[in-house]
Amino acid sequence: MSLQVGDYVLQRLREWGVEQVFGYPGDGINGLVAAFGRADNRPRFVQARHEEMSAFQATGFAKFSGEVGVCTATSGPGAIHLLNGLYDAKLDHVPVVAIVGQTARSAMGGSYQQEVDLQSLFKDVASDYLVEVNVASQLPNALDRAFRTSMARRAPTVLILPADLQEEPYEPPEHAFKQVPSSPPSSQHTTLTPPAAEIERAAEVLARGSRVAMLIGQGARGAAAEVLEVAEITGAGIAKALLGKDVLSDELPFVTGSIGLLGTRPSYELMRDCDTLLIVGSNFPYSQFLPDFDQARAVQIDIDGALIGMRYPTEVNLVGDAKATLRQLIPLLERKTDRSWRDTVEKNVARWWETIAQQAAVEAKPLNPMRVVTELSERIPENAVVTADSGSSTNWYARCLRFRGEMRGSLSGTLATMGPGVPYAIGAKFAHPDRPVIALVGDGAMQMNGLGELMTIARYQHLWEDRRLIVCVFHNNDLNQVTWELRAMGGAPKFEESQNLPDVPYADLAHEMGLEGIAIDHPDDIGDMWDRALATPSPTVLDVRCDPDVPPIPPHASYEQIKDLGKSLLRGDPDAFHLMVQGAKTKAQELRI
Repeated sequence: MSLQVGDYVLQRLREWGVEQVFGYPGDGINGLVAAFGRADNRPRFVQARHEEMSAFQATGFAKFSGEVGVCTATSGPGAIHLLNGLYDAKLDHVPVVAIVGQTARSAMGGSYQQEVDLQSLFKDVASDYLVEVNVASQLPNALDRAFRTSMARRAPTVLILPADLQEEPYEPPEHAFKQVPSSPPSSQHTTLTPPAAEIERAAEVLARGSRVAMLIGQGARGAAAEVLEVAEITGAGIAKALLGKDVLSDELPFVTGSIGLLGTRPSYELMRDCDTLLIVGSNFPYSQFLPDFDQARAVQIDIDGALIGMRYPTEVNLVGDAKATLRQLIPLLERKTDRSWRDTVEKNVARWWETIAQQAAVEAKPLNPMRVVTELSERIPENAVVTADSGSSTNWYARCLRFRGEMRGSLSGTLATMGPGVPYAIGAKFAHPDRPVIALVGDGAMQMNGLGELMTIARYQHLWEDRRLIVCVFHNNDLNQVTWELRAMGGAPKFEESQNLPDVPYADLAHEMGLEGIAIDHPDDIGDMWDRALATPSPTVLDVRCDPDVPPIPPHASYEQIKDLGKSLLRGDPDAFHLMVQGAKTKAQELRI
C-alpha cells in the first residue's frame, strides 16, 4: 500500500520527536485518524473531552517540557474550539503546532457542511505561520516550517489539511520550478548576545546604583545560576513575574516573590524603593507596579527585540539569550560592599512570610483558603509540578506557595483565561510522567471544564510512572475573583445571580470516575488531607470547602480600591458583615509584624 498524506504527517511528527498529539476526532481529520491506526498509535493520540482542552494540554506540555506541543482537531467547530488554548500559547510565548482539518477541496466555496474560512479564523492567533496544504508535495516544507517557526518565535502555528488530501498518496517535492523542498528536523539553540559596547553600558548603569532590584520572568529559567551571581555581586533583591515564579527558590532570603496585583508586599517595596532596575526575560505588563518612571535607571535583557523596552523607560536594552548575556555581563560588575540595601530586602521578605503564616491561621467559615496552600508548602515534594487556574485561587498560588528544589509551576499568565488548570496538569504528566503534579483550581473553573477532564485523567493514568495527579478544588460556590473585582474596582455589591455557583460534590464525582476523592470542611483536616493525597499512588480530587470572603488583599491596596469596597458594602452586599470581619482579621495580621 502506498504512503498516504496522513501517514506521512505522522512519520514526520515522529522524526520531530513528537510522542503524543492532543486532540479530538472528527470527519475533517478522518484520514489522519486512520493513519494513527496504521501507525500503531505512534505518536499517541491523547483524546480530551473538548478541543479547547486539547490545545490547553498541548500548551501545558510545551511549558513543562520545553518541547513543541502538538494538537489536532477537525474542521469547522473543532477548529474553532482550539482558539482559546492557542491564544493562551500565543500570549505566553509557548511553541504549539495545531494540525486542523478542512472541508474537501472539491466542496470549498460551496457553503458545505462545517466549511469555515480557517485562514481568516487563525490569521491572528497563528500570525507567525499559517498555511493550508493543497497538494502533497507541499507537506515537508509546510510541516517543518510550522515546527521551526513555532520554536524560533515561541508561538503557535497552524497547518490546515483538507479532508480529501489526507487520504491521497504522498508525493515528495521534485527538483523543479514551483516545488519547495525541506531539510530533516533539527533542534534550535539560541545563543544570541548583544554587542560588547552595550553590555559595558549596562554594567556602568548597575555600578552606579546603590539599591538594585531585579525582575525575572520565564525567559530567565535557563539562567538561574547567572541571575543569582548578579544578585550576589550587586546586592540586589529579586522579584518574580508570575510566569517566572518557578525560576528561583522562595527559600532564598532576598527573593521577594511574585510582583503585581497578585504579588507580595516585599516585591512592592523592592520596586518602590530601588534606584536601579534589571529586568531579565520578563514582559510583565503592569508598569504601575514598577518604579516611578523618573526613579530608577534600568537595563533589560530579552531574547525578543520586538518586546524589549516597552514596559519601562529602560536606558540600556540588551537583545540576547539571558544566560549568554549575563555570562558576558558578570565579569564587568563590581561587588558592592555596602549590603544595607540587601539587609533591608531580606528583613522585608522574612516579615512577609511571617505575615502569610499568620493570615493563613486566621479562622474562617468553613476554612481559610490561604491555609490550604501554606499547608501544601510545608509538604510538597521538591520535584512537584504545580498548575494554577484563573480566579481567586491564583492569589494563593502566587503569594502563599513557596517554591523550592526542582519544582515547576505555571498558569495562563497573560490571557488569564479560566479553565487551563486541569488540562495543563494533564500536559505536565505527559511531559514528566515520573513527577507528582498538583492543580490548584477554583470551583468555577472546575465546573467550566475541569470535571470533564477528570475522565481524561482516569483514562491515561496507567501511562504515568508516578500516578499522583492531585486536583485541589477551592469550593466556595462563588465566582470569587470577579466578585472581589466588583467590590474593589467597581464599588458594586456582589450580584448573586451571576456570581453564585451550583453546589457540586467534587470528591463524590471523582469516585464515580474511578479516582480517589477527599472532602473536608474543617481547618484541622487540611494537613492530613495533603498527607493522604501525596501518599496515594493514584490521581486524587480534593474537595475543600473554603470561605469566599477571605480577601485577596493587594500588596498595596490603593485609596480608590478601599473606597470602592466600602461603597459595595453600603450598597447592600449580601455578605457585608462577614466580609468586613474577615477582612479586618486578615489585614490585622499584616499590622502585627
